[in-house]
Amino acid sequence: MTGHSHTRGAESSSADEQPTGRDGVGVWAELRSRRAFWVAATIVILMMLVALVPGLFANWFGHGDPTACNLANSVLGPRAGHPFGFDVQGCDVYANVIYGTRDSIAVGLLATGISFIVGVLLGSVSGYYGKLLDSIIARISDVFFGFPFLLGAIVILSTFRLRNVFSVSLVLALFIWPTLTRLMRSAVLPIRDADYVLAARSLGASDLRVIRRHVLPNALAPVVVIAMVTIGTVIAAEAALTFLGIGLQAPSISWGLQLANAQGGFQSYPHLIVAPGLFLSLTVFGFVLLGDAFQDALDPRSR
Repeated sequence: MTGHSHTRGAESSSADEQPTGRDGVGVWAELRSRRAFWVAATIVILMMLVALVPGLFANWFGHGDPTACNLANSVLGPRAGHPFGFDVQGCDVYANVIYGTRDSIAVGLLATGISFIVGVLLGSVSGYYGKLLDSIIARISDVFFGFPFLLGAIVILSTFRLRNVFSVSLVLALFIWPTLTRLMRSAVLPIRDADYVLAARSLGASDLRVIRRHVLPNALAPVVVIAMVTIGTVIAAEAALTFLGIGLQAPSISWGLQLANAQGGFQSYPHLIVAPGLFLSLTVFGFVLLGDAFQDALDPRSR
């Protein structure tokens, strides 16, 4: 009992001595001082609210029902209750843009979330154990690195009969996890040989405990930053794939579908493409800027 207590105490002491970079208070103080963070956070929070409660926003500025379509209103411009006008099918563009936020952001979050979990798990194992396991994971990653991102997604998605938020997210995640895995592995490599990790091992801590308590807290920061940027990249990729006819399908509603439906007449009716394009660009910009703000705040050289 006393031996176990001494081991835990010594391990806790070694954990207290580990270099964790900036603490949460320091990072938050640095973020608060950056205008870019507040701009990005405002955009991201607003878009997340729109995705969570689209009905509130759809009825706030318009009479928003994306399924209420009337061909008599086809390509009509903005008017009272319909600030972005109507599309080719006579559907309210504003309502479709608002409701399209949910699926577009859902793909970004789901694909990045899956990739993040896989990348953290495989990267931690690869970097911590090395040798044969590291080689196997590296070779599997190389297979996916060999395919261009969009081309690989097009090839796989073209074989799907049903393309919804889950299936599109899963395919996109196939080509994202190798990057996050390599990044996580690179972050773990210098930490596994650090003094506080060696001390925890010598005191009898299990590999799982060492990884969970000592490796992950010190290696996650760069992966989290890249994951934030990746969310914006995935949202843009989904829109591109859907525009090409390989992404989401109706009855899903996304900005990519609206851009695809508008491609035949946007020169004569620019309102068809302005609204979804603006929301798409703003959302991607928000996530990328948020990732950049966190990267600057976590970088010791920016002190």
